[in-house]
Amino acid sequence: MADRRHENCKFRDRIDLHVEVPLVDFRELSSNTNSGETSMEIRKRVVAACQIQHERFRKSGHSSNSAMTSRQVRQHCQLEAESTGYLEQAMEEINFSARAHDRIHKVACTLADLAGSINIRAQDILEAIQYRSLDRNLFS
Repeated sequence: MADRRHENCKFRDRIDLHVEVPLVDFRELSSNTNSGETSMEIRKRVVAACQIQHERFRKSGHSSNSAMTSRQVRQHCQLEAESTGYLEQAMEEINFSARAHDRIHKVACTLADLAGSINIRAQDILEAIQYRSLDRNLFS
């Protein structure tokens, strides 16, 4: 029987993301080799990320990274020097707002959770910046 505790876990950050998906080559689609994750594998990662977030916010009443306050972002989204440098550069060059700064942290935290990483890695912050950049390019 499926674990029902995390059935209502939502990745609300997805609403804040715009992802550009490249075209897939016909030969890749019609090939017998499948190198991607199965839906079950992805589901397992999502359930594990929900459990991480549930434990993280057990005492605060929140259920996901997207519900973090600015104070909680500073508490739970500590960045290493390399990641801080990337975010600082993006803030200056792309002129992100304070709200975008917190959203980038939240999305990066979710990406780290999905990867099963305790820390927010440089690749997580870069991917989160990329999502915000796409958002800005599409709607500016």
